[in-house]
Amino acid sequence: MMQRICSKKLCLYSIYQVHLSVGNPRPLGREPFFLFQFLESSKPLFFSTHSRLGSSKIPPKLTHNLKPGNPISKERIFNRLDEPREVLDLIHLENDTEPSTECQIQTHDDFAADVEKVYRILRKFHSRVPKLELALQESGVMMRSGLTERVLNRCGDAGNLGYRFFAWASKQPGYRHSYDVYKSMIKILGKMRQFGAVWALIEEMRKENPQLLSPEVFVILMRRFASSRMVKKAIEVLDEMPKYGCEPDEYVFGCLLDALCKNGSVKEAALLFEDMRIRFKPTIKHFTSLLYGWCKEGNLMEAKVVLVKMREAGFEPDIVVYNNLLNGYSVAGKMVDAFHLLQEMKRTGCEPNATSYTIMIQALCAREKMEEAVRVFMDMEGNGCEADIVTYTTLISGFCKSGKIEKGYELLDAMIQKGHTPNQTTYLYFMLAHEKKEELEECLDLMKEMRKISVLPDSSIYNTVIRLACKLGETEDGMRLMNELEANGISPGVETFVIMVNGLVENDCLVEACDYFNEMVGRGLLAAPQYGILKDLLNSLLRADKLQLAKDVWSCIIAKGCELNVYAWTIWIHALFSNGHVKDACSYCLDMMDAGVMPQPDTFAKLMRGLRKLYNRQIAAEITEKVRKMAAARQMTFKMYKRRGERDLKEKAKAKKDGRKRRARRRQWGSRSRKADAF
Repeated sequence: MMQRICSKKLCLYSIYQVHLSVGNPRPLGREPFFLFQFLESSKPLFFSTHSRLGSSKIPPKLTHNLKPGNPISKERIFNRLDEPREVLDLIHLENDTEPSTECQIQTHDDFAADVEKVYRILRKFHSRVPKLELALQESGVMMRSGLTERVLNRCGDAGNLGYRFFAWASKQPGYRHSYDVYKSMIKILGKMRQFGAVWALIEEMRKENPQLLSPEVFVILMRRFASSRMVKKAIEVLDEMPKYGCEPDEYVFGCLLDALCKNGSVKEAALLFEDMRIRFKPTIKHFTSLLYGWCKEGNLMEAKVVLVKMREAGFEPDIVVYNNLLNGYSVAGKMVDAFHLLQEMKRTGCEPNATSYTIMIQALCAREKMEEAVRVFMDMEGNGCEADIVTYTTLISGFCKSGKIEKGYELLDAMIQKGHTPNQTTYLYFMLAHEKKEELEECLDLMKEMRKISVLPDSSIYNTVIRLACKLGETEDGMRLMNELEANGISPGVETFVIMVNGLVENDCLVEACDYFNEMVGRGLLAAPQYGILKDLLNSLLRADKLQLAKDVWSCIIAKGCELNVYAWTIWIHALFSNGHVKDACSYCLDMMDAGVMPQPDTFAKLMRGLRKLYNRQIAAEITEKVRKMAAARQMTFKMYKRRGERDLKEKAKAKKDGRKRRARRRQWGSRSRKADAF
């Protein structure tokens, strides 16, 4: 049964069979309706790569208007794309069946209580190791197989918390880390880019648990290096593996190629493939990875070369190869070639599957060609290929992005009646559409509907709703959702904290913003990409005359042992200087040099100007002397350093002045155009 919920009443209705039949749809094999939209044409090509259509990136949302005795038809969903709906209602499924195994495990989990207890302790004492170890010792938690891995998963992106527990657990009598625990820890450290700690951990495994070392451990490390665009380091792992008793084979080499191609290093992967052809016998996976990489970059000519080499090596393209080539054509906007390839697949006996059609639908939805996307969907079902959750979600995302949310809800009804249960990604697209229209209440209601059908919101949904709440000034709702997120067992990541802090700063809730920022720092989530939020927070605090609060934030960063580069120090010093705290800026500049970080030339020049105005020669002389020594150690003349600083200041001042002039001209011409329009 389904329950339909709207703002005024609740009514029950049965699920009716959906008959998605439309007139005589013209099959793609003949003359596709939308083929005439494209002027270009070419001969069909063959390509391949191993890429999966990102189901996790496809957002969705459920809500629709079903009435008893009125089953949904394709005409209702598709033939009236521009027809507005009067009401937007929400539905949820009454779950009369037995709960899934996953739900039962989650409900009756022996680890759940201990995991939450440990997580709370880690959050409270993570910066004080002795107290943390004492609290864990007195917590009454018994170390056993599976607990450590669950705690690491609970910590999420907060790698520091996970590492503290990992280190403490290794000291407990009668307990030894399992293979899965080591893998999880390596993934966490790799994500934090603590590669030195990863190698130290692998060395520890070799000494204490050599039987746990496997090629998969090194594959994880390769993928982390590749995702960080550290290609040489990723390749070096191949040479290091024999030292640990693991000989790389074709599988490991294939994983390396796959990681490089998926992270934008396909040129390096192609060179490596040619260099290693003698050492590692090529497989279809190797060719597929390279083809995927070239298609992802839009270089279809190189992809054709890979295809030729693949056939010369005795490998024929399969459905995965065709799908990756379809994706390459779609990304490059060559839809005519993509449709020709789809027809060629049918002629050669390689029937397109749901992924093939979904790729086409996704490309058309991205170009807001919804009628053509719907035609592909209908042709798909007409050919006997059943749409899956990813296909429905892709089409729903197209409706939501084009502003036809009601049509998305109607398709959602059809999907549910077909027996497909929506997931978090499906709901996410609806959330994003409502966020665009600034409809917070609809988002909150939809989250309630999700819980009723046992689909719990994930971090992406929470991030979307929290961002909208802060944008509308509903910071209380934002903070409540943040607490709810943690209560539901989801560890907030970097993006969640950044959204929360930015939202609070924009609404002048500076004290609360500092609390969340310090929490983010304490969990080890502050890195170079987050320096923008640091700059906004410090400047906002100083503009609001909250100097001590700003100093507390900086002290928290130092106390937590964050690795600060010259850009972080420059943000803090320039913020102090720009808000009139020259002496404090000079004091922190001295601290920066004591930490071995040399100030940028324009920072030095700016501070010298400020000190001249204050007639403070003592501090100026002290800073100058230290800068002289650091410049000499770096084989740089102090005179050149000083000139560069003055030049940078002048260039920045000129750029700032030119920017103001451009904005003034835009405002002037804008007012004139408005007057002309009014006339």
